[in-house]
Amino acid sequence: MGAGGQPVGPGMFKAALADTPHEAFNWRLVFSVVCFGLMGAARGLDEGLIGTTVTQKSFISEYGLSVTKTQNKTELASRIGNITAMVQIGSVGGALIAFIACDKIGRIWATRQLCVIWIIGVIIYITSAGNYGQILAGRFIMGLGIGQTTVVAPAYLAEAAPRSIRGLCICLFSGSVYLGIMLGYFANWGTSLHISNKSADQWIDATVMHIIFAGIILIMSIFALESPRWLAKVGRNEQAEKNMCKLRQLPPDHPYVRAEMIDIHDQLEREREATLGSGFLGPLKELFMLPANRYRIVLGLMCQLLGQWSGANSITIYAPQFFSILGTTGSSEKLFATAIFGVVKFVSALICAFFLVDFLGRKRSLSIGIIIQFISVLYIAIYLTAVPTITSGQVQSAAARHAGTGAIVFIYFSGVGWALGWNSIQYLIGAEIFPLRVRSLGTSMIMCFHFVNQYGNSKAVPLMLIDGSGGLSPKGTFWFFSAVTLLGLAYVWFFLPETAGRSLEGMDALFSLPWTVIGRKGAALTAGQGSVAEAMAMGDSEKVPEIEREERVENVENAGTLEEKRT
Repeated sequence: MGAGGQPVGPGMFKAALADTPHEAFNWRLVFSVVCFGLMGAARGLDEGLIGTTVTQKSFISEYGLSVTKTQNKTELASRIGNITAMVQIGSVGGALIAFIACDKIGRIWATRQLCVIWIIGVIIYITSAGNYGQILAGRFIMGLGIGQTTVVAPAYLAEAAPRSIRGLCICLFSGSVYLGIMLGYFANWGTSLHISNKSADQWIDATVMHIIFAGIILIMSIFALESPRWLAKVGRNEQAEKNMCKLRQLPPDHPYVRAEMIDIHDQLEREREATLGSGFLGPLKELFMLPANRYRIVLGLMCQLLGQWSGANSITIYAPQFFSILGTTGSSEKLFATAIFGVVKFVSALICAFFLVDFLGRKRSLSIGIIIQFISVLYIAIYLTAVPTITSGQVQSAAARHAGTGAIVFIYFSGVGWALGWNSIQYLIGAEIFPLRVRSLGTSMIMCFHFVNQYGNSKAVPLMLIDGSGGLSPKGTFWFFSAVTLLGLAYVWFFLPETAGRSLEGMDALFSLPWTVIGRKGAALTAGQGSVAEAMAMGDSEKVPEIEREERVENVENAGTLEEKRT
């Protein structure tokens, strides 16, 4: 319970859900959520496809991905890392472009231009015909488009979704990441079975899925509604109200719509007053100079750092290699095991989106996921330490083989933990914690950091797995993952606040608390505070008039008085 006996966590979610009119759950909202949620497949397709493409015999032959007299293991690992990670380098630039595009041209047009860039990059990539430089260029341009999806889509979904299901809507984006991974895995497994190892079509046919998804999203964006919050931010208030009414399927004078619009305009007014005369660098200064925003940006960056180096994303990208380390032999067998891994992650992401992240809350769902992930990578680390000969392909005893089967099962469990935990939070937290004025900038910076870490991760892991020559060896790599995962659990307990059921405009009250209590007690101390919408959801009949006065409801009343005078 929060201050004054008000509910927090699951209780706040139930209160917000009960307060949400059934009309708000409608086909308009579903269409917009599907359009922007599908953008998660951009990253997923790349991770699923490139991780298995570099193991395809046709691709290995075409781009010289094997140990030769002129290329040792370290050089080979570096070459594979360059190809794999080039999208991450491009995505850093893409995340920066998204900040400008989101703020200047809106969420809808930002979506259209990123789809075009994404398609151009894919065409350059698949027509490289053995040209190493062209394949790097194509994947870099792909990254410029794909990187933007992680800023544009979560920002739109957070702004368009009713607060009671905001976590679900944003997690559909992270769920689509695993839809893409799963389809990418199965596509490459299928082409490895049915297309000759000597034909480049073996990997090109699977890669064309990028163009299919980009085309679907581009067409759907034509019929999607622009974010009401962005429209209000740029002064298009009448259109903002119209779009909000269409998304909620409610009239403009409905209390639910009025509460949302009052909260939006009040936050914008407070932000304008606080940053009056700050100039071009105003949002940047606001992000780092104000203590509340500084806490937000550090929280987002740390979630990216700890999540990326916990190991699960590395396992996703290099899944065939990890299955090989644990004793899975044969190219088709490794690709099939990897494809099943994609299914496990996809199903887990959907379970998190529909049943956990809103009902249990962000913090509890994330903690459960991290614990599952920690147990999984710890078991694998212990197994590789106890049975070091598994990596050399030596014949193992019956007990060692059974333990190895357990290690493969725990690879799948690590995927479950990642999907329930860090994978959902890394998109969700950045999209919902920032004020509207700096939301695009804050999300952009967090996702830039995300891709920088992912690039470093993609480059480092092949070298970390090398036994000797400066590498950590497979067992050392998993001990490293275990330590980072445990550190992440401690960080979440102390610093991550619960935001389920809270309106976007109500986040200010939470992050205005002293930094020592935000993560542990912030949700309880500020339950129902900070916005008209939350007070209405909590049924605080005394507080609603008070907040309405603070939220400048008199502006609405004054507008009504003027209209009467004109009449």
